[in-house]
Amino acid sequence: MDIILKYFSEFTEVQLDQFRQLEGLYKDWNEKINVISRKDIDGLYEKHILHSLSIAAAFEFSTGSEIIDIGTGGGFPGIPLAIFFPELRFHLVDSMAKKLKVVEAIVKSTGLKNISTEHLRAEVIKGRKFDFAVSRAVAPLKDLWKWSKPLLKTKPQTGDGLRPGLICLKGGDLAKEIQESGTRPRIMEINEIFEEAFFAEKYLLYVSR
Repeated sequence: MDIILKYFSEFTEVQLDQFRQLEGLYKDWNEKINVISRKDIDGLYEKHILHSLSIAAAFEFSTGSEIIDIGTGGGFPGIPLAIFFPELRFHLVDSMAKKLKVVEAIVKSTGLKNISTEHLRAEVIKGRKFDFAVSRAVAPLKDLWKWSKPLLKTKPQTGDGLRPGLICLKGGDLAKEIQESGTRPRIMEINEIFEEAFFAEKYLLYVSR
């Protein structure tokens, strides 16, 4: 928890309590359903929560923005972002029902009111539009963009707002992956935001609609 407070400070007591609850909840659920690598669970706040919050450090969203988390797995980056941005709405989707079971239990336990969930693949969603899609290393950029582009609105909520787009967390050498995607993402190095060694060669990619 301290590592979150190292970089972010303006939380309400409700938000602080929600962040504090995550450790116990994830450790408990991880014993039943493995949603986080056993070797990573002790690094939950750095490797999963702070990593997710790099999006909050790098982007500003208009109040009321709707964001879809594609392949949310155990709820990352969606749950930490929903705690950080109570004024935004998040839709967390995954093709694995058992992982969403964990997400839904954690959402209920923490009292989060700005998260909805759906058990399906993002590419089959019809009739819904979002301001942004977020994702954490669940598929190549080419696929993430193919799935998210049809789900994105064409214009920002406000005239000077950030254009709708895909924001994804990636790591390693991305040159080939970016080339194959046919996109020209804005690339941000996370270790320029957070100094911990874990964030070396980890990136935020933003592809606008």
